[in-house]
Amino acid sequence: MDYKTNWKNFLEKRSNVYSLIAVLIILIITLSFFSRFVLFIEDRKGFSFNDPFLSLFNAIDLNVFIFLLIYLSIFGGFIYLSRYPAELMKAIGAYIILVWVRTLLMYSMPLDPPQGVINLQDPIVFLLGTGKPITRDLFFSGHTSTLFLIFLSVKNKKLKALFLTATILVGISVILQKSHYPVDVFTAPFIAYAACKIAEKIFPKNS
Repeated sequence: MDYKTNWKNFLEKRSNVYSLIAVLIILIITLSFFSRFVLFIEDRKGFSFNDPFLSLFNAIDLNVFIFLLIYLSIFGGFIYLSRYPAELMKAIGAYIILVWVRTLLMYSMPLDPPQGVINLQDPIVFLLGTGKPITRDLFFSGHTSTLFLIFLSVKNKKLKALFLTATILVGISVILQKSHYPVDVFTAPFIAYAACKIAEKIFPKNS
């Protein structure tokens, strides 16, 4: 089925329309809250620990590479999923769950960035935010988990391979930049997987 047919069939069910509207409203509320939450986290004193792996090298500035991969992946994932409204809604639902779990964990475990960190310079956050560097949104890696969520959400095998590669490269890069502890990155895919499984329960396949 083509793009228009998929959306027509999806929107014929009133429950799908209500669910999609609810998900989009919750997404807006979630992102609005999270944008304020990270500023609160940034002003709160956390704790740091000496990671033996990070002590082996000096940080490398990979900001351009990291955000090029991230935004190309997000754009590509959205374009693909927009053809399949039920899968798109499920992916958005999983992302909402991911953000709230991340919020809870960041609040519960306030971390200071590793020694020698090079700050992540997200161009979208810079344009829409206060311009203040965000360094304490650490556990777990939001960028790594988001890309892994996209990998889990798409069905095309070639695209899945590309998104998995992008996830691995971004995960390695944020560690090399010392903008995350390794544990932040290694934990991210497991939480993204759990978020997808919860979303599958909320949005069954016959939506």
